[in-house]
Amino acid sequence: QLHLVESGGGLVQPGGSLRLSCAASGFTLNYYAVAWFRQAPGKEREGVSCISSSSSSGDSTNYADSVKGRFTISRDKSKNTVYLQMNSLKPEDTAVYYCNSRSSWGQGTQVTVSS
Repeated sequence: QLHLVESGGGLVQPGGSLRLSCAASGFTLNYYAVAWFRQAPGKEREGVSCISSSSSSGDSTNYADSVKGRFTISRDKSKNTVYLQMNSLKPEDTAVYYCNSRSSWGQGTQVTVSS
């Protein structure tokens, strides 16, 4: 059974950092693309970043314009986990963050950026 679990969210001041984790069970995450999405109150879910399946040439990554240069997606193959490092956080980054792979979704983790 495919299962994704996000963690690492919390309350942080503007300009702060958080690292989100997306841990998988039931399948090897390295073989599949993984995407991070977020959904703010009253807004539609939007794509934040994605990482391609691992290959000999490395991982390909993409970012939404709103987070480019501030967020970094990466994977730890030994832990079957994908991370989203979020720096220089802004109040508008406040949302529930979800990871997705193989059409499976985690339960989400809340990120709140506020002073």
